[in-house]
Amino acid sequence: MKVFSAKRMVLVSTLLLLLFLLHSSCDSLDRITPSQPLRDGDILLSYQATFALGFFTPSNNSRNRYVGIWFHRFSKQTLVWVANRENPVNDTSGVLSISAHGNMVVLALNDINSNLNPIWSSSVSITSSNETYFAKLLDIGNLVLGKNGGRHEKVLWQSFDYPTDTILPFMKLGLDRRTGFNWFLRSWRSPHDPRFGNMSHRINPTGYPQIFTYKNGTPFWRCGSWTGQRWSGIPVMTPNFVFNVSYVDNANEVSIMIGIRDPTIFLRMVLDNDGLIRRTIWQAKEHRWFEIWSGPTEDCDNYRRCGSNSICDPYTSNKLECVCLPGYVRNGSSGCVRKKNVSTCRNGEGFVKVALVKVPDTSTARVDKNMSLYLKGCEGKCLKDCSCVAYTSLNEVTQSGCLTWHADMEDIRRFNHVGQELYVRVDAAEMAKYEKKPYGSLGKRGMVALVVVSTFLLMFMLISFVYWFAKKKEQEQRRPSEHLLDGENNSDLPLFDLNDIVEATSNFSDANKLGQGGFGSVHKGVLNDGTTIAVKRLLKYSGQGIEEFKNEIALIAKLQHRNLVRILGCCIEGEEKMLIYEYLPNNSLDSFIFDHAKKLQLHWRKRFDIICGIARGILYLHQHSRLRIIHRDLKASNILLDSTLNPKIADFGMARIFGGDQIEASTNYVVGTYGYMSPEYAMEGLFSIKSDVYSFGVLLLEIVTSRKNSGHYDDIPSTLVGHIWDLWRGSRAMEIVDPALTDKPCLEHEFLKCIQIGLLCVQEYASDRPAMSEVVSMLENDSNLLPPKQPAFVFKRTTCDHSNPSVGEEVHSVNGMSTTVIEAR
Repeated sequence: MKVFSAKRMVLVSTLLLLLFLLHSSCDSLDRITPSQPLRDGDILLSYQATFALGFFTPSNNSRNRYVGIWFHRFSKQTLVWVANRENPVNDTSGVLSISAHGNMVVLALNDINSNLNPIWSSSVSITSSNETYFAKLLDIGNLVLGKNGGRHEKVLWQSFDYPTDTILPFMKLGLDRRTGFNWFLRSWRSPHDPRFGNMSHRINPTGYPQIFTYKNGTPFWRCGSWTGQRWSGIPVMTPNFVFNVSYVDNANEVSIMIGIRDPTIFLRMVLDNDGLIRRTIWQAKEHRWFEIWSGPTEDCDNYRRCGSNSICDPYTSNKLECVCLPGYVRNGSSGCVRKKNVSTCRNGEGFVKVALVKVPDTSTARVDKNMSLYLKGCEGKCLKDCSCVAYTSLNEVTQSGCLTWHADMEDIRRFNHVGQELYVRVDAAEMAKYEKKPYGSLGKRGMVALVVVSTFLLMFMLISFVYWFAKKKEQEQRRPSEHLLDGENNSDLPLFDLNDIVEATSNFSDANKLGQGGFGSVHKGVLNDGTTIAVKRLLKYSGQGIEEFKNEIALIAKLQHRNLVRILGCCIEGEEKMLIYEYLPNNSLDSFIFDHAKKLQLHWRKRFDIICGIARGILYLHQHSRLRIIHRDLKASNILLDSTLNPKIADFGMARIFGGDQIEASTNYVVGTYGYMSPEYAMEGLFSIKSDVYSFGVLLLEIVTSRKNSGHYDDIPSTLVGHIWDLWRGSRAMEIVDPALTDKPCLEHEFLKCIQIGLLCVQEYASDRPAMSEVVSMLENDSNLLPPKQPAFVFKRTTCDHSNPSVGEEVHSVNGMSTTVIEAR
């Protein structure tokens, strides 16, 4: 009886304290503490109000109240996390508080029993109660519970460790191998019921790790194994300018994390209650989520749709077809089996390549991560083991590592463009059917021919090696600068002595520093003969920068045009590598058009001349120079101005040479600058002369408006290009012209012509954009112009970072993410 009374007294005291705190609570909190709980009706905001935490009801027909996190700055109905999924509060008396023992708890004040057994708790083992505990919401959507410990705050628990149905950037999906802790998604029961549904999405670490979506614990869809830059079952996952990927697979954990390159881009991935994974990006212009990918979307995505040892091919005769692997025959609905009376054990057998597929389920595959000679080593490893039925590379990027299968192969499907190569073991008779395959039977005559050709090639390689070794010894006797330049056919480029450059720049003093780029600094200098120079000094130990440097030497030394910056020579001694340019006293174009005072020096006639000069310089690169060159990084900071403000295109470190009849190329390494990239280049790595046209269009619109496409403006709801497009369609384009241009009324037709040309250049599809020859003609003549179509990226508000950073070659590294996330364990 005494024990019961004491417990009742404690509960009554707790309730009175909470009621007092509720009356003194404010509507919006910045953190939760033991003395400052969050009641139903209050919200906890992240620092920049991107996310909010509070109580919500999932539908109008429900009285149930849940604690959740949602986007606050926009899309306030978009929930990303729910705490008490299985135990709602039945009224508005709920409170999220920090208990006396330091845990976050959800209590229902109208239910006294919930104080004995909280509706929900963070369930952290607290070792001391003499601490100051708090909870706060981070701007990445992560709710953290921590304690103050001197100068540092220690995180005890975080919501990112307990995803519900949504993955946000910098959340993990995976498994801690040491503790068995799992980061995975669990769907809602229905669109209006956050209770646990029957769908889950997680990494299965068995064999070689891969991602599955499960329905009631049974495989529903296999996203596949990690190929080096994506999951094998998701060809479109390749990192791009929007996001990057960090994949970890070691003794401690296996996990994947998506990072966002631009913090103003909002991306999420949701597991629907029907098992569909949707990746969406926020489209501010239309105020909605825009789906950029979803899966599974085809019948062939269903797990084991065609059974064992069979390929599900959705591209055959416009209908799905189940095709047996080479050497296998159909065995009813269960799939395919090995042909009878076939010997594939040391009897002249080989391998047939099956291309563009999602490789079989790797749960039972054997893994060799250390094998580097993929084509030889993996094939030989499999050939020696009679139980090995197929192999592939572990990493499609480096072509290293080895996966082998030794039993039935499950869940294979074909893709249209991107996929892996699977090598299937077949007997000699089967190989004869695949004569065009790399491992088909050659026959006796073929083998003789192969021996003859191989002998000839071996002799040729031996002679070549002797010649190369002799040349190498000769080159080692030269100066380092001559060795570098010979490889680029630039030995005629003047070489400057390092001591002369040091003296000319006053030892690279800050007083002579003109600017800082992605690969080094630029300093002003004066040579002994009085010549003023600009010295581009490459950062030391920048391996990537060296390649950019060599590329710039190879290109600029061959180019001569009044609208291209002129190179005077280079200096390469030891670790110092420098390019020596003509000095242009007015710095770069961005220092004028984006500066409130200096832009007054650029009246419209001068701006128009600058636009035409840039266009002529690009036209020279694309059409009239000895080489067809794609610049790939045209922007205001790469346009330099001479003493009379004539423009000169600079910085060719990212440029690429095209052949005479080449019109397009692709790359896995997207380089350039946000806001100036064409959509096909940014999203797919495709670049052409039309990529430069797109960049020129953005630059032209920036010159007319004196606004950055990558800037943040209170009066512009989307990107600059998107806003201009809206004004153009409403016949209000003159509203965006720089107010500093006082002669607008007299020259309105010229302003509108330039805006229209700019919009023609930034159209979404490359085929719609004019060539630079057409652009120059439109600028120099008064002719009727075509109406522009909608530009690309009109929905995206880009970063407000005024430095407008360039994207280097490391952008596509799947482990290139540098964002640090607080870990709870």
